[in-house]
Amino acid sequence: MKNTRVMVVATAAALALGLSACAGSQTPGTSNTGGGGGGAGAAPAADAALQAVVRPSDKKGGTLKFGISSDWDSVDTGDTYYGLSWDFLRNYARTLVAFKAAPGKEGNQLVGDLATGLGKPSADNKTWTYTLRDGIKFQDGTPITSKDVKYGVARQLDKNTFPNGPTYFNDFLADVPEGYSVYKDKNLDNLKSIETPDDKTIVFKLKTPFAGFDYFAQLPATAPVPQAKDTGTKYKETYVASGPYKFSQYQTGKRIELVRNDQYDAASDPDTGRKALPDTITVEIGVNAADLDNRLIAGDLDIDLAGTGVQAQAQGKILADPTLKAKTDNVVSARTSYTQINSDVAPFDNIECRKAVIYAYDKTGYQRAYGGNVGADIATGLLPPIVPGFAEMDMYNAKSKPTGDVDAAKAALAKCGQPNGFETNISYRPERPKEKAAAESMQQALAKVGIKLSLKAYPAGDYFKLYAGKPDFAKANNLGLMVMSWGADWPDGFGFLQQIVDSRVIRPAGNTNLGIKLPEVDKLMDQALSENDKTKREAIWGQIDKLVMENAQVIPGIWNKALLFRPDTVSNLFVNDGYSYYDYAAAGKTNP
Repeated sequence: MKNTRVMVVATAAALALGLSACAGSQTPGTSNTGGGGGGAGAAPAADAALQAVVRPSDKKGGTLKFGISSDWDSVDTGDTYYGLSWDFLRNYARTLVAFKAAPGKEGNQLVGDLATGLGKPSADNKTWTYTLRDGIKFQDGTPITSKDVKYGVARQLDKNTFPNGPTYFNDFLADVPEGYSVYKDKNLDNLKSIETPDDKTIVFKLKTPFAGFDYFAQLPATAPVPQAKDTGTKYKETYVASGPYKFSQYQTGKRIELVRNDQYDAASDPDTGRKALPDTITVEIGVNAADLDNRLIAGDLDIDLAGTGVQAQAQGKILADPTLKAKTDNVVSARTSYTQINSDVAPFDNIECRKAVIYAYDKTGYQRAYGGNVGADIATGLLPPIVPGFAEMDMYNAKSKPTGDVDAAKAALAKCGQPNGFETNISYRPERPKEKAAAESMQQALAKVGIKLSLKAYPAGDYFKLYAGKPDFAKANNLGLMVMSWGADWPDGFGFLQQIVDSRVIRPAGNTNLGIKLPEVDKLMDQALSENDKTKREAIWGQIDKLVMENAQVIPGIWNKALLFRPDTVSNLFVNDGYSYYDYAAAGKTNP
């Protein structure tokens, strides 16, 4: 899940691909600290929201105020791949199933949302059937039918119109015509792999067995879209809500305002845990990152929508003040912030030149860019330690020479015919100070071995659509290195790795695999999907990670942690392990 994708799993072991999704969960208790928006009780402590509800409340009213330093890809459920978006959109959109709004491990549990429950698979796991609930409506009162869900899935298959978002349905649905688009196939006659025998039933037919299909059913793409009101790329400006809120204001890159959707019936939503507490939800976009932290501390904003943690200056201030520190949650996530090495850009078509930059970069500098020990652990591979299948490795001396191995880097440069170094560009998102700091750290470290990096900043909202995620642009603009962050789409090695290492998902634009094209990796991915033994399957994820590093495909960077700050103004706040963020569909106001 792209940066913040974005999204998933803060703690706990993941569920296996070969088992029914979320067959069970442990339910933590809720904290009574904070008194539910005004009641008595001890003040919440640091990390209180990781496993329990801080200031539990059912009080409705008030305005919940989000802020974010940069825009994201889209509010359109068919064109979004940011984890923050997947968490937030549950306020205005409903999907077939959803991660439950609950703290701790219970947040990893998939439950029925539009559907009455999880999918019913055929014996071979190639056909999945869902039944829709009664009483589900769009914001104009029109009943939601299975055809609206089919259309929502079908439209996002068109990756030319909607380049953002995962390709899982493109990859797994049976017999999807190449270049399929609902704007050419207006009656959906050519999409035989999704059937709607009646208004309450939707059936998905896969070309290969997949026992974890319920994870696909929770993707934003399964949110219903009324075909008559679809305006293609402009639909985000007039999105038709199915959730408890609807848009009252949408200003691209500036402001979003949601108000209650009076056609939403809470009785039709008994399992997801949505609270719909505030009367109004606002998002202020483009807030300077440092100012955003200061406004959180002052209580002028309630939640940082990005969910990546406070910046370095605020972190120092907060950790030095016991009162402020008590209002933080240090979230460990299934996320890696790394830099893709682009093999399409010379001299990175030579493995030794790729190895040189991995040896040379300052691992501690990359870590400092993300907040030091509080914000990050130094990574030695892509796969985060909390994802099953992780295997210890250290091929590039990160542990023995964490500030960079200059000698090994120079030896690699000599082998690749560049003994005096070379010049290349590195891209990042300027609205994200941590990415800029990471790029600057690499610029300084690589200069020690003669590699000159020129920094290239591209806006976060289009980073994958138009710049780093567009192979032709990246090659033409000599983007040899591309700063990147990735979190698991769901709690499993497949859910973390497939969209960033499988070469078959690479398309003309909107990519999250920014250049890993290894046939051996693709073969192992297929092998894992056909492996029923959980232990053997998880071992394959580790093999894939090892192959990526042996081929020097990425600068591994850091495994993310985030120091989140929770003002006293927010009630019913907790970290949802399904997203590794505060739960944006459950939070309310302390004094509405």
